[in-house]
Amino acid sequence: MKNKASIKKVGILLSGCGFLDGTEIQEAVLTLLALDRAGAEALCFAPDMMQHHVVNHLTGKVAPGESRNVLVESARIARSAIADLRTLDVEALDALILPGGYGVAKNLSTYAFRGAFCDINADVAAAIHAFYKAGKPLGFICIAPVIAASLLGSEQIELTIGNDPGSAADINAMGARHVECPVWNTVVSRRGKIVSTPAYMLGPTIAEVAKGIDKLVSEVMGMC
Repeated sequence: MKNKASIKKVGILLSGCGFLDGTEIQEAVLTLLALDRAGAEALCFAPDMMQHHVVNHLTGKVAPGESRNVLVESARIARSAIADLRTLDVEALDALILPGGYGVAKNLSTYAFRGAFCDINADVAAAIHAFYKAGKPLGFICIAPVIAASLLGSEQIELTIGNDPGSAADINAMGARHVECPVWNTVVSRRGKIVSTPAYMLGPTIAEVAKGIDKLVSEVMGMC
């Protein structure tokens, strides 16, 4: 049996519930599963803020007049075991992983609307900078690498979102370097402890996405 003190604690930063306006649920669940299998303790966080908008996931259309809270919606994925991002203690965690979904681009940042000129939520930015400064690993899944590029591009880090030309160009424009990568693989930056994988930026199936997320979690755990 592992000593409780030796169990690695990994933060998961969520952005809502549902890939069109929040966290990509399958990516989040696969991350939680991979961490559990690796013997790590996952702790979920999300900002206490309103979503940019609500999307009907049956029709794919914005639901007029509806509003939802990012933290409340993220609690659905975390089975209620979640905390406000503002309470995150970097010293108490060994790593941080961001699953994808449009919530990354609409709630955690303005990437969906401003591209390479996007703004990042202040609490999200503070957490990522703190982990990077502490030399602790960071994992970015799907579209989440654009946040890393925006915040850490000046460090000339390497990232991947697969092979989408538009997002790759934005990552390069923000100072980072995009590296093409298949869905089952990862890119490990030579600068800082940063790992990224394309996931549903490429797909095509949950089994293929799982391979990349499993590898990302393994790489992150190996750096702890």
